[in-house]
Amino acid sequence: MNHLYRRGAEVIHEKVSEVHVSGHASQEELKLLHNLVKPRFFVPVHGEYRHLVKHAQLAQKVGTPKERCILAVNGDVILFSGDEACIVDHVNTGRVFVDGKGVGDVGNVVLKDRKHLSEDGMVVVIIGINQVSGDIIYGPDIVSRGFVFEDDSQQYLEEARKVVLDTLALVSTEAMTDWNEVKLEVRRVLRRFFNKTIERRPVILPLVLEM
Repeated sequence: MNHLYRRGAEVIHEKVSEVHVSGHASQEELKLLHNLVKPRFFVPVHGEYRHLVKHAQLAQKVGTPKERCILAVNGDVILFSGDEACIVDHVNTGRVFVDGKGVGDVGNVVLKDRKHLSEDGMVVVIIGINQVSGDIIYGPDIVSRGFVFEDDSQQYLEEARKVVLDTLALVSTEAMTDWNEVKLEVRRVLRRFFNKTIERRPVILPLVLEM
């Protein structure tokens, strides 16, 4: 439209006037095309599944046998042989994500994690625990990336550190020697603390060191 305006044209479109022209044929136009072409087989394409069904039904109304109307979706493999046609296989279709030298090896879970990291940031909690007694002998140190600016948020991170210490102080000695249990407790208490204080949900990665 910009190019038309540059050439002095007066442009009338749906945003300035109540006009609309569809790029899709009407049912009567489709019937005319079927009658002119008289296809041996018919495979409806374009549109949602309901559109494909309706188009196949229309083809049958104008004389194409039902068994020669192949209702296929993206990825279906259609085999044509003489006077017969059928769907024989299905292949993967859709977007393929290329990341570095990897092609299609990044799935929805990884992409969801990346989206989460980009929106809410990450908090790493480093804790050193005596593997025999379960006592905390280092940390917890809290490192933030994309969550809060550490130089300006030392007091807030110190409060988070204290919350972790207070929570782990109530955990039994047996549980403190179970690193998975410690990680679950750290995630749980920090998730609740961050959500309650600043309503953010960063990715929380506890790192337990056996010492």
